[in-house]
Amino acid sequence: MELQAVLHMNGGEGDTSYAKNSSYNVCLSLYLSLTHTHRVVLALAKVKPVLEQCIRELLRANLPNINNCIKVADLGCASGPNTLLTVRDIVQSIDKVGQEEKNELERPTIQIFLNDLFRNDFNSVFKLLPCFYRKLEKENGRKIGSCLISAMPGSFYGRLFPEESMHFLHSCYSFHWLSQVPSGLVIELGISANKGSIYSSKASRPPVQKAYLDQFTKDFTTFLRIHSKELFSRGRMLLTCICKVDEFDEPNPLDLLDMAINDLIVEGHLEEEKLASFNLPFFTPSAEEVKCIVEEEGSFEILYLETFKAHYDAGFSIDDDYPVRSHFQVYGDEHIKAEYVASLIRSVYEPILASHFGEAIMPDLFHRLAKHAAKVLHLGKGCYNNLIISLAKKPEKSDM
Repeated sequence: MELQAVLHMNGGEGDTSYAKNSSYNVCLSLYLSLTHTHRVVLALAKVKPVLEQCIRELLRANLPNINNCIKVADLGCASGPNTLLTVRDIVQSIDKVGQEEKNELERPTIQIFLNDLFRNDFNSVFKLLPCFYRKLEKENGRKIGSCLISAMPGSFYGRLFPEESMHFLHSCYSFHWLSQVPSGLVIELGISANKGSIYSSKASRPPVQKAYLDQFTKDFTTFLRIHSKELFSRGRMLLTCICKVDEFDEPNPLDLLDMAINDLIVEGHLEEEKLASFNLPFFTPSAEEVKCIVEEEGSFEILYLETFKAHYDAGFSIDDDYPVRSHFQVYGDEHIKAEYVASLIRSVYEPILASHFGEAIMPDLFHRLAKHAAKVLHLGKGCYNNLIISLAKKPEKSDM
């Protein structure tokens, strides 16, 4: 099956949808409304100042038409309320910094393009727009029509916008998704070079890790080159992704998926050949790998780069109206959190997993994942390593 047909979050608004389960992504990215302040974690303080500083430098650069209309794109926006919380945070940063820098009441129009693959559930976002616009007017004083939101579907590994037409590009937890599974991971007769794993894990053999790094290098280089052409000279890009560190001290959510799939194989519910012929198009780079690729590609200057950790149950509150809470209350908070983690991972990975392993096995798979998550949480572990990088497009020689 074509990758772009299955590489999307669970749509809709059901219990397994990304819209229902994605508050963790919101927490890490700081895209929280004021009504979600009880979910604030350490990661929030890491991202907010970087975004505001990025906007401040952008406005100071005085790019073409920026005082009239700031053009922004959110690359890999996903679906559900989080998408508009991302938009809201960008709008608020532009307004806050604009008033600090210029002390003017007149605000530029903001045109925001939401980008994701064609199968993304954009409708779940559009249905929220009327309420979002009203709330923006009430809380920010932005008149309806001063912030224009539209979709730009397509792969961000291809051109999306005209040359030198954009001021600010943003991407959160998206560019670690590869354009394709690295070649050579499945040998003839279904024998896997990445035996027992679905991604480039700490247990993967060096040739597998190299194949994934090579694919990421190719894809991220393309990402930088293409979008540098779409930005005005001195335009800005802010990226956040899951990353790895030198030490592998605890399992991440994809390790939990590995464990759960292997459980099903050992228990006879899944054929080993199914695992042997499956690899996720997903790679967690190190900060040094990202830095080297940016420098080698050459279109951008690195303004800020930092890594930080956040627990993968960080968005959970025992007081939340969470779908599984009533079913797992008897097991205590730890198991409720584990089920929350499993539901979040399911909302992200289920479409691509179900296309290969079948939909019937998904409940059992994520039930086992929740058990492994509970063990990890019991040990006080279970973190994502995260990377924030702020980039400025280098000026053309004619602009220097």
